[in-house]
This record gives sequence, structure tokens and C-alpha cells, in this order.
Amino acid sequence: MPELPEVETTRRGILPHIVGQRVKTLEVRQAKLRWPVPDSIHQVAGKKLLDVERRGKYLLFRFRNGTVIAHLGMSGSMRITAPDEPPGFHDHVDMVFSDGRRLRYCDPRRFGAWLWTEEEPTDHPLIASLGPEPLTEAFHATYLHGKSRGRKSSIKAFIMDSHIVVGVGNIYANEALFMAGIHPKRAAGKVSAARYEKLVQAIKQVLADAINMGGTTLRDFVGGDGKPGYFQQTLRVYGRANRPCRNCQTPLKEIRLGQRSTVFCKLCQT
Repeated sequence: MPELPEVETTRRGILPHIVGQRVKTLEVRQAKLRWPVPDSIHQVAGKKLLDVERRGKYLLFRFRNGTVIAHLGMSGSMRITAPDEPPGFHDHVDMVFSDGRRLRYCDPRRFGAWLWTEEEPTDHPLIASLGPEPLTEAFHATYLHGKSRGRKSSIKAFIMDSHIVVGVGNIYANEALFMAGIHPKRAAGKVSAARYEKLVQAIKQVLADAINMGGTTLRDFVGGDGKPGYFQQTLRVYGRANRPCRNCQTPLKEIRLGQRSTVFCKLCQT
């Protein structure tokens, strides 16, 4: 599914085309997404889009009278289309701007969301309890080490918990743990402060690199500019089971951890 780098890539891709533009209408062809698209969302008609922000995997389209909270779900994407481009079967929502351009939302599995709030969106129940953004100063080793004390869950499950830190999905958890040399099954509470320093830096690096390369394309994600991401070409462990470790040449091992594919090097990660 689209993870933080893919969502941030989408935000950056669509933002320069639509911020400052006035919405003509919102066309909802399929309202039955993860949650029903509310009728109140049509209040965006006639309003100027002030900004597009991201919190975790949520995109926040800010207007003076409220905010659209959007989520790409498991297979969703957004792109800018020409006025006369007909919608496809899975193109469920169009935000139509006064200049004719459309922000088009495609979601084959319909597990995404388009919601509306007139309150501060960061106080919304879906967002209020989220952990810090991993690429900000609020996310640091002291914080992560402190949160881990007494935790028996695996370090991989721990860093994938959005209440601990947002945006470290399965792909990037695999990659960051390899970079930090930490075995994914190690108990979070047994990881030392020094190793958390390495892990935090690895998380920041792998996410920043993925954003710079436009995200990781797996299956059907494309960015807001219609171009796929290329970070997949640099993956060190994810999707490379039984292939040689890039560090020591030992065949990488794959296990299921929390029902997720987990690939690691048994020599480099302890």
C-alpha cells in the first residue's frame, strides 16, 4: 500500500497545480469508500484551496471553512488530469477547479477516504493520537528509547505502530532495521539507547531517500505527477529473500512477522 514517502510524493506532485485555485465543484462518483463520503464535503465548492498538508498518511486539503481529510487506502492514487479526460472505472472522486483542471482520485479497492471537518484536522479522532512525524525534530532516539521500555513486542512491530511514530510501513521498517543492524524479532524493550540512535537515523535516512526518489512503486501506485517511484531499485532487503546480503553476501532470510513479509540478514542483524 502507499506509505509515507508515496503520500508525500503525491502531496508534492499535486500541490503546485492546485494551491491557490478555487474549487468549482466536487464530483463524487462513488461515495462508498472505507467510510461514506459525507454530503458536507461539498462545502468546498466556490472556495479557494489554501494548502495541502500531510499528517502521517493523511492528506489535508485546507480551506477557510474546513478541511478535506483524504487517505489513499491500500491502492489509491491522485493525479492532475485535463478537463476533458474521461474518468476510469475506479476514478471515484474529482476535485474540479475553476481553470478546468481536475484532481482525480483513483481507488480500485475503495479502502481510502474523503472526509470533511470544520474543526482543526489534527484534532480529528483519526489523527489526534498519531505519533510524531519521523522526519521532524520531535522524533529522536531519547523519545523512541523511552517509549520502548517494558515493551515485549518485536522492534519491527514497535516502529510500525503509528501511535509511536507515523509512516514507518512494512517496506521501510525492513530497510531501516537492516541499516541499523537490528534483528526484526528482537524485543523493543531489549534494544539499547545506543542502538536506538542508529535506528532513528536509519528511519530518517530511508524515508528521506525514498521521498527524494519519488517513493516505492509496488503493484499499482503512481505519484501525483503520473510517474512511478524508483526507490524500489535501491531496496537492500525488502523483496530480496534468498538473494545475497549487500553487506556480507549471506542469503537473506524471509519470515512472517505480524502477518507481514520480513526480510533480514541473520549475520548483519542481531
